[in-house]
Amino acid sequence: MKHIPRKRFGQNFLTDHIVLQDIISAIAPAADDLMVEIGPGQGAMTGLLLDHLDKLQVVELDRDLVVLLKKKFSANSLMIHSGDALQFDFGALQTAEQKLRIVGNLPYNISSPLLFHLAQYAQQVQDQHFMLQKEVVQRMVAAPGGRDYGRLSVMLQWRYQMDLLFIVPPTAFDPPPKVDSAIVRMIPIANPLACERLKLEQVVTKAFSQRRKVIRNCLAGLFTENQLIDAGIDPQLRPETVALEYYVNLARMLVD
Repeated sequence: MKHIPRKRFGQNFLTDHIVLQDIISAIAPAADDLMVEIGPGQGAMTGLLLDHLDKLQVVELDRDLVVLLKKKFSANSLMIHSGDALQFDFGALQTAEQKLRIVGNLPYNISSPLLFHLAQYAQQVQDQHFMLQKEVVQRMVAAPGGRDYGRLSVMLQWRYQMDLLFIVPPTAFDPPPKVDSAIVRMIPIANPLACERLKLEQVVTKAFSQRRKVIRNCLAGLFTENQLIDAGIDPQLRPETVALEYYVNLARMLVD
């Protein structure tokens, strides 16, 4: 029986074989990799990954797809975790010998929350390769100064080195989404700039809550104009022109 994609799960299944092969080439799986696929769907990429891997672990929310995957693949090679990736403890999968390699075609409707959830496990991850809405990937990799640069850019660039690898058109999916997608590679930074994540999150969230204002006004109540200057920031700049390192400076200055 054909599985009907469910909107509430953000299901758009990748079906283009050439695109799938391009993704596998970008991932370059090795037989003994500790690989985890988020949202395997009907198993199109799962099968290609298993051509290279001894074992693969997947996290799938849709119980009907879990049943389908169990019928399609051997339990000796595919370990299925039935549940919500937003709640899943990815750190529990790491071994003493290996870090995780995480891949997936991420649902557009939860992509940002899921990226922030995964960032908690960055120290336990070797790399991540994801299919996301092109607009989201552009925001992830954006440099200061453009309209794409914002909270997502700062928080993820603090933790990862990221590259947009290639664009995927809507025609590669069933059903086709209304927007282009993109493949992003995320490699955790071994020694990120030292600061507390929650404090950086507090500063960045407040800074970008009113993008059209200058940063002095955006951060009023958290920092004085002189404190911004001490952090190396011109108080007249807009938040999208301030580089990551200066937000880290502010996070270090923030008192409990």
